[in-house]
Amino acid sequence: MVTPASIRTLLRPTSAALLTMICGVPSLAAGWNPAEAERTIAFGLTAIVERHLQPVTAASVAIDGLRGLAEIDPQIAVLLQGDRLRLTTADTVAADYPAPAADDSQGWARLTVAAIEAARGVSAPLRDAEAEPLYQAILEGALGKADVFSRYAGAKEAREHRASRNGFGGIGIKFDIVGSEPRIVEVIEDTPAARAGLRAGDVILTINGEPVRAMDRGDISGRLRGAVASELTLTVLRNAQALQLALRRSLIVPRTVTMTLVGGIAEFKVASFNQRTAYVLENLLKEARAKLGAGLQGVVLDLRGNPGGLLDKAVAMVDLFVAHGPILSTRGRHPEASNTFDAHPGDIGEDMAVVVLVDGRSASAAEIVASALQDAGRAVVIGTNSYGKGTVQTVVTLPNEGEITLTWSRFHTPSGYALHGLGVLPTLCTAAATPAGIIDGLTRATPPSKLPETLAVWRHAGLAETELRHRLRDTCPPARRTDAAGDLELAEKLLNNRAAFTRALSLSTPPARTLEALQPHGGANAEAVQH
Repeated sequence: MVTPASIRTLLRPTSAALLTMICGVPSLAAGWNPAEAERTIAFGLTAIVERHLQPVTAASVAIDGLRGLAEIDPQIAVLLQGDRLRLTTADTVAADYPAPAADDSQGWARLTVAAIEAARGVSAPLRDAEAEPLYQAILEGALGKADVFSRYAGAKEAREHRASRNGFGGIGIKFDIVGSEPRIVEVIEDTPAARAGLRAGDVILTINGEPVRAMDRGDISGRLRGAVASELTLTVLRNAQALQLALRRSLIVPRTVTMTLVGGIAEFKVASFNQRTAYVLENLLKEARAKLGAGLQGVVLDLRGNPGGLLDKAVAMVDLFVAHGPILSTRGRHPEASNTFDAHPGDIGEDMAVVVLVDGRSASAAEIVASALQDAGRAVVIGTNSYGKGTVQTVVTLPNEGEITLTWSRFHTPSGYALHGLGVLPTLCTAAATPAGIIDGLTRATPPSKLPETLAVWRHAGLAETELRHRLRDTCPPARRTDAAGDLELAEKLLNNRAAFTRALSLSTPPARTLEALQPHGGANAEAVQH
């Protein structure tokens, strides 16, 4: 129930938005081809100029790109003097060109390729470089001053990114090199490998009749993957016996959600957000409700260490627990970069008590979930301040099959604050407190918490108020707590203590939603929200 339903968005602090695939004509050429290079660079410059969050010109981006050639040969320098662009080495002017108009992306792409050709004529390192290192230097240079989240990935890396987001043709195993042997360490359920009877511990001997002993991990992975519905044969060693199996590849989407049932609590570890994250969580919620029935006390969403992923899957996850109201808004220069997302009624988790765990590495899509559930009065957030990555990246596929991940908007929480550089303030900060002490404070007649006051300032801190935002983050400093058992212990104690959960929820719920948030939402297990 996510709108717009067609939007897919990538959000990672190192890789995170609105996933708009802009497809050119693919090329697999390994060598440098000036005509292809001009097309690829022009495509990239146009995308950056039109879509980047900050206004930039084709001239400034192209010049930064050319300066990236110094990554290959530090002797190369680029200088714009008036209306002339000069390319120099340590002791000579290698080329001198009239500069195109500042907004002429095609002209600057043509000049960039001409300058590269000239540089290759005077620089041995550049002359010896193949196409990919040159694209890397130019496009990383072009994006270098934009922001830390905009980046370029070559064709090989881009294919891996697409596989992580959308899935890939494979058989559904994980393997490791043990000694010199590729040994299966996990067989994913409901995949060709599981149906064929492969087991953890099996040693791969051949793929399509070809011995794998001399292959590295990348070669083996490449041979296991292939077009969906294509066939392969695998020979494995099990208990000193060689077994030959025939398999048909299917679409494999990496699993990002796992569930553990602890008493009456369903605990979900969410590693990242890909195409199936919200779908898998919804099915696991149904499984938990079927197993526990009225004994389901609540849900823990463990987002610690989660770097983000697809925005619409984060929105879909929130929608599982929120019946109505805003979830997220995005704002950028490009018309397609500004969107609003609202919840819709009728989902399985709307009557469940929810605790969200975050830490200093919970970023982007993970922060969307934590902030939206907190602002909706639907979850108690536990941990430390989150990463504070609140920008949205669009992924642009280039004609060379590489891709640019480009920052093009910021996202804002339901209560209106921009997450970027600020993050999510936990309802219960565990940076310097014990679970027992926190629970004791929530259940006894202690002085009122300062959290509502702090959150009121938090939710009104403007993007330009840098010093204030730094001070606010210091109230619960971000820290890595992925393995902190105390956070999970506190979540369990809270969900098993009706009074403590209710009070904690009231501390972080915006005043206008406090009464609504503390009422049952209806459904088969409406009582659960009161626990």
